[in-house]
Amino acid sequence: MNLKKYFITGIGTNVGKTITAAIITEALQADYWKPVQAGDLENSDTNKVKSLISNQKTIFHPESYRLNTPASPHAAALIDGIEIAMDKFELPETKNHLIIEGAGGLMVPLNQQHLVIDLIEKLGAEVILVSQNYLGSINHTLLSIALLKARNIPVKGIIFNGEPTPLSESFILNYSGLPQLLHVNNEIEITQSTIRYYAQKLLDSNLL
Repeated sequence: MNLKKYFITGIGTNVGKTITAAIITEALQADYWKPVQAGDLENSDTNKVKSLISNQKTIFHPESYRLNTPASPHAAALIDGIEIAMDKFELPETKNHLIIEGAGGLMVPLNQQHLVIDLIEKLGAEVILVSQNYLGSINHTLLSIALLKARNIPVKGIIFNGEPTPLSESFILNYSGLPQLLHVNNEIEITQSTIRYYAQKLLDSNLL
């Protein structure tokens, strides 16, 4: 089996990375790993994804860092009296596909020298970029793509999240040359059945 390793990152914070990670995890029945959780430890992203997954194959690997403050990882770590060390990040041992969920966007600092994009590079994962429409999101999306391309980091495609905005989305896709993997609409409630629905759409597209 050709094992896939996808890093889910976004054009910013709160753009739908966790929902996207749950959908792709369910579609591939992949393992899930969130290297850094900053804040909301009892309702962590790992716990959120776990509650949305209905397959029996997924294994949830523990975070490398669990920080108490909902802030940039470098700041949250400082408050906790620790420093995030890049050599502590090791891919979980698995014989399954692996979905890795980042913290915030590409330029979020992990410590005084390293950013999330450095972690992506270290882990050797292919990126799936999550974009959501707001004023300025075209700029943020294209800047994220340009940075990934400049670092020669492979990008599988884009997942748009939220209210459809055809003009913005078509411009981003045409300019970047990247494929749209999926569009996740605004949902009144996100449940296991919601995740299964989008996971099936993703599988039907045969783009993963």
